[in-house]
Amino acid sequence: MIKVLFISQWYPHRYDPMLGLFVQKHAEAVSLYCKVKVLYVHADENIRTFEMEEKVHFNMSELIVYYPYLGKNILYKVAKPINYIRAYWIGYKHISQQGFTPDIVHANILTRTAFIAYLLKLWKGIPYIISEHWSRYLLNRNTFNGTLRKILTRLVVRNAKAILPVSESLKEAMLTHKLTNENYIVIYNVVDNFFFHENPIIVHHLKKRIINVSCFDEQAKNIKGIIRACHELSKLRQDFEVILIGTGADFEDVKEYSDSLNFPTGIINFLGEKTSKEVANWMHNSDFFVLFSNFETAGVVISESLACGKPVLCTRVGIAPECINDKNGILISTNDENELLKKMNYLLDHFQDYDSTMIKKESMDKFNYSHIGAKITKIYENSIL
Repeated sequence: MIKVLFISQWYPHRYDPMLGLFVQKHAEAVSLYCKVKVLYVHADENIRTFEMEEKVHFNMSELIVYYPYLGKNILYKVAKPINYIRAYWIGYKHISQQGFTPDIVHANILTRTAFIAYLLKLWKGIPYIISEHWSRYLLNRNTFNGTLRKILTRLVVRNAKAILPVSESLKEAMLTHKLTNENYIVIYNVVDNFFFHENPIIVHHLKKRIINVSCFDEQAKNIKGIIRACHELSKLRQDFEVILIGTGADFEDVKEYSDSLNFPTGIINFLGEKTSKEVANWMHNSDFFVLFSNFETAGVVISESLACGKPVLCTRVGIAPECINDKNGILISTNDENELLKKMNYLLDHFQDYDSTMIKKESMDKFNYSHIGAKITKIYENSIL
């Protein structure tokens, strides 16, 4: 059995159990076929010495090393990268003492984490691959800046055995920044099994139901655009309701904006944060999903909606151009609220024309744990030959 060391820039930890959850799910998928240890390091302003937290999760073990970060003055800014590397050294030494020597390192999110993998390759001769999720390479984001960062990123990408972006659009964006590697392989994010398999509690709803789930980041998600289009739609008909799930930095601003439009009663419903199982149940109890994002690296809510057998109306972002077709949804242009209005109006009368069983089956073949885990494991096998 291949032994894999997962390292990541983002990962669930004691201060944020949701950070990098998609990375954890990739590790879970791989652990179906490989022996997996996760090593994650996290800066902590509340401690004065290094702390280790170790636990078993799913079929794998996780080791989180918290390292002290005592402020933002010059002295501490110099100390932080040193402590960052020390934390990895402490963690790697600990798992080595437990008898774990990885056959391959799976680094997640450039650049610092992949640089650690590169150092391990130089020191121990362990090959590595890189998964990337970050939107900074996308042209409408364009936050991949800094000469040193670009040099280091190109170095670690070039020396990896494979690069695993979560969508074709992210792959193309990375290539435009000269992040060259001859082995780019798109690996989608995993969808939890209960989106596919769990029998939802179906509650009859009198109105046709549109659903959106997001982190309420207006720059990326453009929830106000959805709200404006729905306001215009409510002038044409009122046989629908919109369910908005999630919270985030712009939640209150978006809600206040919605309130200012004076929707008819019951059209717009803000439900706040929900668990993944609750999201799945709401998706099963809705008629179609709407995403109006300006940009996405993947858009896991797209795959989750498909897993529930629901048609998706969304902009051409993330995995949408690869996964949405006339059998499972409709693609529209970013920022085109008139097109969004027209297609929502159309789907309110035609959502039932889509074959829910077919949508669910095709998504299961793309996004389930066993499929993703097997695909990544094959990449490991080819990388350690």
